[in-house]
Amino acid sequence: MSRKTLSLLACACAVVALAGCETTNMKMGSQDAKTVATGAAAGGSAANESGQLQHCQSPLGTVSLVENQDAGWYTILRNEYKLPPTANLLRLLIQQSNCFVVVERGAAGMRAMDRERQLMGSGEMRGGSNFGKGQMVASDYGLSPEIIFSNNDAGGIGGALGGLIGGGGGRAIAAIGGGLKTREASAMLTLVDNRSGVQVAASEGSASKNDFAGFGALFGGGAAGGLGGYQNTAQGKVITAAFMDAYNQMVVALRNYKAQSVQGQGLGGGGRLGVDGGAAPSQTRAGASMSAREAQERLNALGYNVGTPDGSLGPRSAAAIRSFQADKGLKVTGRLDAATLDALSR
Repeated sequence: MSRKTLSLLACACAVVALAGCETTNMKMGSQDAKTVATGAAAGGSAANESGQLQHCQSPLGTVSLVENQDAGWYTILRNEYKLPPTANLLRLLIQQSNCFVVVERGAAGMRAMDRERQLMGSGEMRGGSNFGKGQMVASDYGLSPEIIFSNNDAGGIGGALGGLIGGGGGRAIAAIGGGLKTREASAMLTLVDNRSGVQVAASEGSASKNDFAGFGALFGGGAAGGLGGYQNTAQGKVITAAFMDAYNQMVVALRNYKAQSVQGQGLGGGGRLGVDGGAAPSQTRAGASMSAREAQERLNALGYNVGTPDGSLGPRSAAAIRSFQADKGLKVTGRLDAATLDALSR
């Protein structure tokens, strides 16, 4: 076959290929690309959201998403699985649910807001732009995701990269199986009160999918939510489903929320667990907590001779404490327990 004939055939093939491209229909909102986190959110309204997502009548407060970008899981998420930050995923779920108002605390977002304030301060913005101080909304709660990746062929959870327990603050933990035929995710979400540092809620969720050839059929719904790799990778889809399950569990628990309280001096007052036989601060009256030396001085003043107060509760001090306890009708232990300290402080 001549060189000219080959050239003509090549051109013909190219024309056919281009014609095929032109006749291929572009599919918007493809079901094969969707996750359970589908649709959109705008203010307090949502569109085409998953029917599996829990909803609230009104928000419970503001929340910010915090990711530990120095953690090993974050590196794997971005470099190996090529997935965007989990905050992108959680933002959509949270706003669609109407259970919290999401506020920006990410580094890039904060830099963008600071840039606008700098422009305002420089005098470059037109009048009435109103980027002055005093407009930022506080973040009532923090939600911090953490993912643990594991390979089923390398011992499952035992082969995880990164520890299940570590870091601080609120966190979301997902263990992703790496078998050839199965992908699984077990996720835990924790919600932390930013003012007190108290953990408010924790929940566990999971998802799995066998034979990823048909994975796209698992997820459905309306318009795409702009989640990048979470929509077109098997790992991303199962992570999404696990997070939604965990989030749903948390919302259910929060509907029946009851604050935890510590008897005595309350949260942060020392707790109810005494150390090495000593009285826990929260088990004593306010102002009744005192050192061993102060207790010895008080016993001496009351006529129970302990000798020279030195903070060392030897036999002489123990005998004085027992006498004091007996006179006060307390349990005779010879130790400075909560009831004894309370009586000494009066």
